[in-house]
Amino acid sequence: MNEYLLMFADAVFGFVALFVLVKVLGKTQISSLTPFDFISAVIIGELVGNALFEKESGIPEIAFLITLWGTMLYITELITQKYKGSRHILEGRPSMVIHKGHIVYDELKQNRLDIDELQHMLRSKDVFSVEEVEYAILEADGTVSVLRKPEYQTPTNADLNVSPKPVKIGRVVISDGEIVWDNLKEANLSQTWLEEELHRQNIQSVRDVFYAEWQENQQKLFIALYHYKPEQKD
Repeated sequence: MNEYLLMFADAVFGFVALFVLVKVLGKTQISSLTPFDFISAVIIGELVGNALFEKESGIPEIAFLITLWGTMLYITELITQKYKGSRHILEGRPSMVIHKGHIVYDELKQNRLDIDELQHMLRSKDVFSVEEVEYAILEADGTVSVLRKPEYQTPTNADLNVSPKPVKIGRVVISDGEIVWDNLKEANLSQTWLEEELHRQNIQSVRDVFYAEWQENQQKLFIALYHYKPEQKD
C-alpha cells in the first residue's frame, strides 16, 4: 500500500510541476511547436515517466529534473529573444519553397520535402493547384503559409469598393441542452426572448437543443438539435 501511495504522490507532483512549467514557458511552446520544442516535450515526458517508475526516485528527483530542464528551456527562450542571430539556430527559420510562382527545388531538398508533401500542405490551405500560388513559405513549425496569385485571390471589400460592416462574433447561448447565461447576458438577450425564438422554430424546450448560436451580424439564431446516427439494419 505504501508503494502505491508513493506512486500517487509522485504522479500528482509531476502533473502539477509540468502544469506550472507550461504556464511559465508560455503558450508559444504549444502553439508554435518547432522541432526543438517537440524534442523537449518528449524528453520531459521521458524524464518524468522514468522517475515515476524508478523505485529509487521520488518527488525530489522529479522536481530536480523538471526544474533543470525547464530552466534550460527558459534560458533558451531568453537567448532567442535577446539575440536575433541565435533564432535560426535554435528555432529554425522560414524557407520560401515557392517564389513568384516557381517551385524552389533547392529549398525543398534542404528541408527534405518532396512534391507530394508540398501538395498535401497546400491542400490544407484550400489550394488544390500549384499554379494558383505566387509565394509559399515553409514555417519553422512545419506549417506552410500561402499567398495566391492575384487572379486567384478572394476580393476584399476594399477591392469591390464596398463599405465594410462592423464585425461581431457569434455567441453560444445554448450548449448541450443548457443555457449559457453569461453569453445570453452579453448579447443583451433574455430567457423569454430565447424561449419565444425556440417556439417560433417549433422547438418545445431548451433541453431539445444541442447547440444554439446568436449570430448578431445576421440577427438570427442558429439552432442544431440532437442528431443521432441511424441504426443500421442487419
